Amino acid sequence: MFNIAEAQRQARLRLGRTSIRRRRADAGRSRLDPVVLEELRLAALGQDPPSIADLLGRISNTCSVLGVRPPARASLYNSFSRIEGHSYSIALLPDDVVATLYNLAPAGDVPGHQLAFHCFNYGSVPAISYAASLPWLDLYQAMRLRGWRPRSRGLLLGVMRARRVR
Repeated sequence: MFNIAEAQRQARLRLGRTSIRRRRADAGRSRLDPVVLEELRLAALGQDPPSIADLLGRISNTCSVLGVRPPARASLYNSFSRIEGHSYSIALLPDDVVATLYNLAPAGDVPGHQLAFHCFNYGSVPAISYAASLPWLDLYQAMRLRGWRPRSRGLLLGVMRARRVR
């Protein structure tokens, strides 16, 4: 009724096939020109999100000067998650915010997305209020971190919706 040896042989044949395509050597890294990536970073560091149409035009102008192909709109969106954002000195932060960073030395710096994550997840109302006023890129990158408490994540989503951060 059932031949286990034949089933194993067929499975080996089916699973033994591999694609001839090899993984790219630069897989997982940005293939944007460093000058274009820096232009994108400078445009994204503002308090509010830039208009994607304006940003695409600005990046296209830079690309035409460099003689490289401009990135697709999806590449711009994907780059927002990877570009280096803001950094904050812990010594200059309010006391309520520092209390959420209980495991960091007061002499260091903290990336903006980590600051937003800790304030929303572990902070008091003043700390959450401070995090809600952070630049949009910090909130955008914080949203993509793992480990959110459901209510804290919902609060961040509400802040992002009110500030029109997608």
